[in-house]
Amino acid sequence: MSDIVSLRQFKKRKARDEKEKTATENRVRHGRTGTEKKFEREQARKTKEFLERNRIEPENPTPASPASGALSGNNGEDGA
Repeated sequence: MSDIVSLRQFKKRKARDEKEKTATENRVRHGRTGTEKKFEREQARKTKEFLERNRIEPENPTPASPASGALSGNNGEDGA
């Protein structure tokens, strides 16, 4: 004799299994290992440090023009 199985439960189990299969495939396709993530973080840190060490500062920095409103602090308010 075969076991009686609820069709609703069977469909739910099948959908769950398909979803898990898809998730596993996506993890393999798009995922990165912890080592890869650590390597990329370290590379970004080294790049940032290199750029900071080799930054060229301007010899005569020019301040922003007050006419542009950048330093006025008014922000378009009428002062009321």
